[in-house]
Amino acid sequence: MKQYNSLNDIRTAITTAQLTCRKLVEHYIHNIQEQAELNAFLEVFEQEAFTQADIVDHKIANGTAGKLAGMVIGIKDVLAFEGHSLQASSQILNGFKSLYTATAVQRLLAEDAIIIGRQNCDEFAMGASNENSSFGPVRNADDHSRVPGGSSGGSAVAVQADLCLASIGSDTGGSVRQPASFCGIVGLKPTYSRISRYGLIAYASSFDQIGIMTKSVADAALLLEVMAGKDEYDSTVSQREVPAYSELLQTEKKYKIGYIRDCFESEGLDTEVKDAILGVKDLLKDAGHQVEAVEFPYLDFIVPTYYILTTAEASSNLGRYDGVKYGFRSDNATDLTSLYKKTRAEGFGLEVQRRIMLGTFVLSADYYDAYYTKAQKVRRLIKEKTDELLQQYDFLILPTAPTTAFKIGENTANPLAMYLADIFTVQASLAGVPAISIPVARDANGLSIGLQLMTRSFEEAALLAFSNYILDKITVEV
Repeated sequence: MKQYNSLNDIRTAITTAQLTCRKLVEHYIHNIQEQAELNAFLEVFEQEAFTQADIVDHKIANGTAGKLAGMVIGIKDVLAFEGHSLQASSQILNGFKSLYTATAVQRLLAEDAIIIGRQNCDEFAMGASNENSSFGPVRNADDHSRVPGGSSGGSAVAVQADLCLASIGSDTGGSVRQPASFCGIVGLKPTYSRISRYGLIAYASSFDQIGIMTKSVADAALLLEVMAGKDEYDSTVSQREVPAYSELLQTEKKYKIGYIRDCFESEGLDTEVKDAILGVKDLLKDAGHQVEAVEFPYLDFIVPTYYILTTAEASSNLGRYDGVKYGFRSDNATDLTSLYKKTRAEGFGLEVQRRIMLGTFVLSADYYDAYYTKAQKVRRLIKEKTDELLQQYDFLILPTAPTTAFKIGENTANPLAMYLADIFTVQASLAGVPAISIPVARDANGLSIGLQLMTRSFEEAALLAFSNYILDKITVEV
């Protein structure tokens, strides 16, 4: 079967009787089995997907199908789906099955999406390479010796390798955008609070946001349209009305665009990545857009601020995993205290343990003001400066990641080098603004390079339309 790159292509094939949802599910399951070495899926809901495909085929024939009929989706192993295993790719939740369905997932099902399985990720969404999963690393489909990025690596590879049409991941500091860059797909992090977090396993609650990974901007727009909006189960979600994003993808406007000069002067930025993004900048200028360099003086403080705050929130959020009520429980415990200690030591992986300990340290009485309070103040400065720039410019552009996909094992011995892989994505997370990564070029090794765009809060419609314009009109050669 041919590879379909958008829901529109699939719906056209179904309408002309070239395809059915059942045949499409067969195609994806065959691909998952054939490319099992990628380790993208932890579990495939084979029979369930076939049953849902037959229901959707019947609805299509009757003219009662929802907006997502024909879309086969994978979900990252941090999203609740009632009756299905939910582990955050960790042994601490071994054997746990979700008692309810996340709001975002429920809304997908209500529009006749087909959920094909749960996808591998860095444990508790902590990582930039998908090497921290307790189920082994995910491999980049372009080069199996390289990482797919993280933490939503399995979700990215599933779309990249045609194992499903779209994936739903989570983005705390770049976990949708960075793997999208490494895998040559579209990765959208909406405005914080745009999509309900009900049913999303918490890592850092003031950062976590459900994100979207697709092959086309149009599919990302439609999925955001379906999932966004108020939710009685999440008091933090925005009450704003949800635009019809999928109908607002065309734009002829000339925009004012800023590119952050400091990012392009960063020592860790790969030359080919730099040339590609600057190439896009020059082409946009040639196309009549106003493009200017802007100063962002807090670049060196972004990563430390992000990791102080997220580890602090993680140490609190992950305190609930203690072996008492659900999930993994150590067999080596002798009393309640040893149950807590041994369960957490044996159930959590090393990176999760590292972040819990860092977070506990910065929240301790002696260091709270020196680290946590100071980081909150710096976060406010970063947000205010980002918002100030976005009042002057329609979009900010910068690389999604400083390099293309690196080798598996290349950075595992150096946590700092791994953390710096997030250097360009965490600004949008700290500021809470929407950001997207789109594939614009490939390096000499054929590895994907992503362009990141940021815009003002709740202006996803403009962000998606401009991204669509770039992919349609702008071609970069490195």
